[in-house]
Amino acid sequence: MKKKIVAASILLASTCSLSLLSTAANAHNHGNTALEAAVTSDFRQAKNSARDEYRHPQQTLTFFEIKPTDTVIELWPGGGWYAEILAPYLAGEGHYVAGNFDTNPSDEKLKNGYRAKSGKKFEAWLSDNKQKLGAASTVTFDPPSYYVMGKDNSADAVLTFRNLHNWAMKGYLEPVFASAYKVLKPGGTFGIVEHRANPGMDAKTGYMDQTEMVKLAEKAGFTFVASSEVNANAKDTKDYPKGVWTLPPRLALEDQDKQKYLDIGESDRMTLKFIKK
Repeated sequence: MKKKIVAASILLASTCSLSLLSTAANAHNHGNTALEAAVTSDFRQAKNSARDEYRHPQQTLTFFEIKPTDTVIELWPGGGWYAEILAPYLAGEGHYVAGNFDTNPSDEKLKNGYRAKSGKKFEAWLSDNKQKLGAASTVTFDPPSYYVMGKDNSADAVLTFRNLHNWAMKGYLEPVFASAYKVLKPGGTFGIVEHRANPGMDAKTGYMDQTEMVKLAEKAGFTFVASSEVNANAKDTKDYPKGVWTLPPRLALEDQDKQKYLDIGESDRMTLKFIKK
């Protein structure tokens, strides 16, 4: 009798384990299918989809393990390149939050500046596409006046794409990392994609040193998980007259050596994943 009870217990435990594994696998597959649908959706602008060969959104977001049930904060979404993917992907079960520019700064000059105009344009896009984007929202994140991304321990992921150099040039990088750490839940992901420097390059070039970024994140309390070469570009020599903006899509030199820079493509980028333990 005891042997039968033990055998039944083992069988039940094995069945439960298999059931849990099956549930996890189904959730993973659901996330992958939903992400692929968001990446290939005709909701995205054609000019944005055309840059997937350089930005690899599906592979990048898979590397960051972004699930459709997550609350994700994207810092400085700009024209909404990643928002076109993330906001619909999270609309059903998760929550997309844009760390947006201050759209109503007190300084009169800033009210008519690029950041305020860009922020208003992004908010209008969210409003115009509410049916598709669900509860997608914004929080004012505009250093040095606004660093708070949300309530402490409230987000599953904080993502930033090619913004580190902007904060570094102003001396804001360390408090930005600290703010990301505060808003994340324990186990939450801090995902970074940034133009990758050769050793010794200045942030004014638009490129940042990968080793230094890892050290800075660890100083803020993060644990470095892994790096990915999904957004690497070995053709990028990083020695251009106008820094990273010499390359597409900016092409700061306009027609001068245009084909040369088009042949190089977009910049060599680090893709880094950290977690808050």
